[in-house]
Amino acid sequence: MDHLILVKHSLPEVVPGRPAHQWLLNDEGRRRCQPLAEKLAPYQPTMIIASQEPKAAETARLAANHLDLPWEIAAGLHEHERANAPFLGREKFEAIVADFFARPDELVFGDETAAAARLRFTRAVQQALERTPAGTLAVVTHGTVLTLFVAAHNAVEPFPLWQQLDLPSFVVLSRPSLALVEVVPSIE
Repeated sequence: MDHLILVKHSLPEVVPGRPAHQWLLNDEGRRRCQPLAEKLAPYQPTMIIASQEPKAAETARLAANHLDLPWEIAAGLHEHERANAPFLGREKFEAIVADFFARPDELVFGDETAAAARLRFTRAVQQALERTPAGTLAVVTHGTVLTLFVAAHNAVEPFPLWQQLDLPSFVVLSRPSLALVEVVPSIE
């Protein structure tokens, strides 16, 4: 069976004064890419496509190297646009994300509504699927947009799904239906 695997990037080096979309992986995040690749291997991906954000691109590159697969970067797969949002502690951030999912048509924080982020991400995923019409495609992306996409195609509450996804983690969807097959909340 062909699948679409949506991978949440590995663990970044959090730099409070720098926007999250510029963060790189930390040492532990790089180490976790090998076990991630090992968990992806049974699905036999034929290609990995990544968000343009450094932490996602680095996750894709390292996992692809372990699997001896081609990989590339594609536009539109980036996280919810919130470059101008201030750095928030975990508790405040989670409260805002819960509100973001609960009010998808309102600008809750950042520069993009949940509905707009979902639409942009969906278009980018559809383009990636069109370029790889058969086989299993892995897309390395980000937790919020990944969650929006999965919830839009399945009877899944977004915030609880978002909460269970570790760095890295992944969700397996069947192709072409995009029905949920499996959630792998942690690679370890």
